[in-house]
Amino acid sequence: MKNFWLQIKKPIYALAPMAGYTDSAFRQICQGFGADVVYSEMASATALVYSPKKTLEMLEFNKIERPYVVQLFGSEPKHFVQAVKRLVSSIPDGIDINFGCPVKKVAKQNAGAVLMNNLKLAREIIKSVVDSTELPVSIKTRSKVGEVDVLRFLDSINDLDIKAIMIHGRTLAQGFSGPVDWEIIRKAKDYFNGIILANGGIYSYDDAVKALDQTQTHGLGIARGALGRPWIFRSLKAQKNYEYAENKEKIFKVALKHAQLVEKLKGEQSRLGQKATASQGIIEMRKHLCWYVQGLPGARKLRQQLVKVKNLEEIKKILRP
Repeated sequence: MKNFWLQIKKPIYALAPMAGYTDSAFRQICQGFGADVVYSEMASATALVYSPKKTLEMLEFNKIERPYVVQLFGSEPKHFVQAVKRLVSSIPDGIDINFGCPVKKVAKQNAGAVLMNNLKLAREIIKSVVDSTELPVSIKTRSKVGEVDVLRFLDSINDLDIKAIMIHGRTLAQGFSGPVDWEIIRKAKDYFNGIILANGGIYSYDDAVKALDQTQTHGLGIARGALGRPWIFRSLKAQKNYEYAENKEKIFKVALKHAQLVEKLKGEQSRLGQKATASQGIIEMRKHLCWYVQGLPGARKLRQQLVKVKNLEEIKKILRP
């Protein structure tokens, strides 16, 4: 299997994995604005073993989304092996292992970021995945978890065939706020020979310039900076702050296109034979709609309306004069 990471022009701008957000519709919207790589929502390796139907449905993708990377989390090496095998019916371009999620319900499963503190188990998980697939394997980490920083973590796995790493430059204790440690990401080049993407606190073209300058990485993973602002990828490619940020009408147009795509995808007959109603998809879309109107005049009133929408027609009435 070819290592697609080496075929992408640098710097690479990836849509980072976000649970509850990076579904097929949002991935397609971001790719339309120039995202080079897109990740799935974080999926449980254990769920893929014991109740795979719903998780496989969540991981479905359109071929236009390639290169598409599925991210898995868990704490049982054998579950990762079985989970990878479950993906053979719809083969992604890569498999990513999560060592960065700070959410407590994930930590209670001894998964996500807390695994960085268990070097032995983390290594076993990575090796189990590398040995069970020809797909390029990547990982996502934090700058530090407990006493283990990303440099020590990488040193413990530097002999394994990992093609790429996305490093969130905040510690587990910081979560999603506070200063980002760009320096430790820059130092990671001395411990890892593959593709390195810097992640954390990137909300604009100016933020991206600073991150790339200070880390000297191969690219960036954009997460919350893309929520409600998927055109950030066009800004990065054009090397300037893009006009959408100042244009309410254009923002609404993108939001409506996103909602229409959600309705289409959630309402289609899935390959697994289950059908979700359009209203369910629109309800899931509510959080995205609130991100789209953030910072706009009258945003509070708009959010109050958008969190109640049940169908596409209601969205149209709110976003169109």
